[in-house]
Amino acid sequence: MLFIRGTMGAVSVGRAVRTLLLLLTLGGLNMAAVGQPAPLVLESKISLGDIRGRIDHLAVDLKRQRLYVAELGNDSVGVVDLKEQKTIRTLAGLNEPQGIGYVPSTDTVYVANAGNGSVRLLQGEVLTPIGEISLGSDADNVRVDDAANRVFIGYGSGAIAVIDTTTRRKLTDLALKDHPESFQLEPSGDRIFVNVPGAHQIAVINRQSGQPVAVWKTPGLASNYSLAIDMEQRRVIAVFRHPPTLGVFAINDGRLLNSVKTCSDADDVFIDSKRRRIYVICGEGFVDVLTSGIQSFEAVARVTTVSGARTGLFIPELDRLVVAVRAAGGAPAALWVFKPTAD
Repeated sequence: MLFIRGTMGAVSVGRAVRTLLLLLTLGGLNMAAVGQPAPLVLESKISLGDIRGRIDHLAVDLKRQRLYVAELGNDSVGVVDLKEQKTIRTLAGLNEPQGIGYVPSTDTVYVANAGNGSVRLLQGEVLTPIGEISLGSDADNVRVDDAANRVFIGYGSGAIAVIDTTTRRKLTDLALKDHPESFQLEPSGDRIFVNVPGAHQIAVINRQSGQPVAVWKTPGLASNYSLAIDMEQRRVIAVFRHPPTLGVFAINDGRLLNSVKTCSDADDVFIDSKRRRIYVICGEGFVDVLTSGIQSFEAVARVTTVSGARTGLFIPELDRLVVAVRAAGGAPAALWVFKPTAD
C-alpha cells in the first residue's frame, strides 16, 4: 500500500481519499462512488416565470404530460408542459395552495388552499373552475384513489377529509390527534399511513371504516413531514427533521427496522422501485440518494439543488425526478428535471 509521509506521519492514501470524498459529499457536491456515474443527472430547468415565495407540492396528468405546481407563496398554480419543457399557464387567485391532486377519470385537478381551508376544483383541458369545497382551515396534502372515486385531503387540527369525486361532495372526516402532514394510501389494501408530527406519531387508519388501526410512536425522532410506502419490501419510510433521519418501519406492526442520517428540512421522499433507491428532497439544498436492500440502507450521493427547494415529484412512468426550486439570487423559480441513471 502506498503512503503519504509528512509531519503527522504515514497516512494511508486509501483512507485519505475516502475521507476527502466524505467531506466533499457533506459539502454538497454531487458525489457518487468512485468510478460510478451520478445516480441523478440534471436534464433540464423549466422556468415557472415571475413566481415568488415558497413552492409546495406537485401533481401530474400523465396523458397530457402536464405538471401542476402549488405555488403557495404566489397564491397561484403553475401548469407545465413536460413535453415542450415550458410553463403554459399560471392560474392566479388561489389562497396559499399547498396540496394538489389530479383525478384522471373526471379530468379534474383538486387544489387544497391553506389560507382559507378551501379545495378548488378545475376541470378539463382549459382547467375550467367547477366548484369549491370548504374544509375549515389549513387544507394540505392531497391523495387520489381513482378506482374508488375518492380524494383524501388532510386539513385542520386533526382530520383527513374524504371526498366523492363523482358528486364532488365531502363524505366524512377521518379523525387524527393533530394536523396531518404527508400521508399515503396502501396500494393493495385499506390502510392509510399518516405522519402526525404534532403528536409524535405515525397513525394508521382503515379508510373504509374510518377507524384507527394502530399508532406508531417515534421516540427520539420528531417532525416527520414526508412519508412513502415500499410495498415490495413491506416497509413504510418516514423522514424526520429532528434529527435529520430516515426511519424504516415494518408495514404490519410499525417496528423501527433501521434509521439513516439524511439531509435536513426534508419535505418529500420518493421510492424508485426500479433501482431500489430512495430520493429525499431537502430544503437544506440537496437531494439525498440512498439504495435500499432487504436489511441495509446506504447513502450513495448528495445532489446539490438550491436552499429552500424541499418539494418535488418522482414520476415512475416518465422515469424522472422533478424538484421545485423557488426564486433566489436573481434566478427565477423553476422545475429542475433529473434523469435517474441505470444501476
